Amino acid sequence: MELAAKHPGKLDVSHVTEVIPSAFPNGCHVCEVEIDPETGVTEVVRYSSVNACGTVINPLMVEGQIHGGVLQGLGQCFMEDVRYDETGQLLTGSFMDYALPHFTDFPADFEWQSHPVPATTNPLGAKGCGEAGCAGAMTSVMNAVVDALAEVGITHFDMPASAPRVWRALQLARERS
Repeated sequence: MELAAKHPGKLDVSHVTEVIPSAFPNGCHVCEVEIDPETGVTEVVRYSSVNACGTVINPLMVEGQIHGGVLQGLGQCFMEDVRYDETGQLLTGSFMDYALPHFTDFPADFEWQSHPVPATTNPLGAKGCGEAGCAGAMTSVMNAVVDALAEVGITHFDMPASAPRVWRALQLARERS
């Protein structure tokens, strides 16, 4: 498809773009969280996703990649925090300082479905799915956190949503009201 754009007072600009239908994986992730206002602890109480990973040759492998990706996304949302001191020295240089998600951090109510829409760009109809869980998790989880915090007037919150950071945000919101 060729798109041409004309800008007043400028030379004509032509852009050629090729849209390849169903070339990339896509999906929808929905997360529900509960936040304890006294401690700041945030719990994922329900997580659902539907992913279009193309032709699925090994369903167990795809499910494992989605689960692992979602757990990695949860880790980034709630735990991962690179810290430096005032001189630039890395303070979170080992796994003793830098938290990683564990299988116990996975939501108990997790639903996953595959909606296989084959890619039209290769004979197998395959698409990548390794990043799908992580990418969907970060956006759905942080949007759920912000939705929950909106009840006290918080409309923006940067990762990680660790319990101490959420608790401090709740305290500041209480002081302002």
